[in-house]
Amino acid sequence: MSGHSKWATIKRQKGANDAKRGALFTKLGNQIAIAARGGTDPATNSALALAVEKAKAANMPGANIERSIQRAADKSAAQLEEAMYEGYGPGGVAVLVEVATDNKNRTLPEVRSAFSKTGGSIAEPGSVAFQFSRKGVIRAKGRGDELELAAIDAGAEDIFEEEETGETVIHTAPNDLAKVRDALKAAGIEIVDAELTYVPNNTMEISDPETARKVIRLMDALEDLDDVAATHTNFELADSLSL
Repeated sequence: MSGHSKWATIKRQKGANDAKRGALFTKLGNQIAIAARGGTDPATNSALALAVEKAKAANMPGANIERSIQRAADKSAAQLEEAMYEGYGPGGVAVLVEVATDNKNRTLPEVRSAFSKTGGSIAEPGSVAFQFSRKGVIRAKGRGDELELAAIDAGAEDIFEEEETGETVIHTAPNDLAKVRDALKAAGIEIVDAELTYVPNNTMEISDPETARKVIRLMDALEDLDDVAATHTNFELADSLSL
């Protein structure tokens, strides 16, 4: 089970009840605009197709999706830059923060403040990222041997079953994400989510309630920033922990 952090599960469960739809659409729109730089047709740009699928799953209006795609071709629009910030949170947990911003001079201080206010700190580039690997991550509805065999046949690298959600989490090589997802769909398996992300090489278990609360406050503070596209961390909460 090395490399599978429960934060992704926690984040999804929290997001399902997130009332801040406007902030979510801003993040999704930025992800679409960046993906569209590789081509504005989802049929020939798998990264864009994945971003659009994610936006549709969040009920983002079609007009918003189209505007985000066209932003990549609009030379007069403020151009987004991608950046990765690295840091350590309470208890020494490792954190990666992906941002999409039109003003790094605004974004970096906001990210640094989120870390410092919760007992964490920004780290030097490269000092945290080596603890993660770039992976394709697919969430499929259901569990069991049949689904696992289908995932293996499709080219999955690793497979995890989640009791909390009743889902199966499948890891792939980055370039195989779309291929494996499409093969699973063709096999009649319902795909909940599919994305390129950073997966921790090893996870850190947190059993202290106060440390857990501080870490979750940090992750929430980062997720609340409009310019933050995605967060990744290596912690998981001990099964015995009650917050």
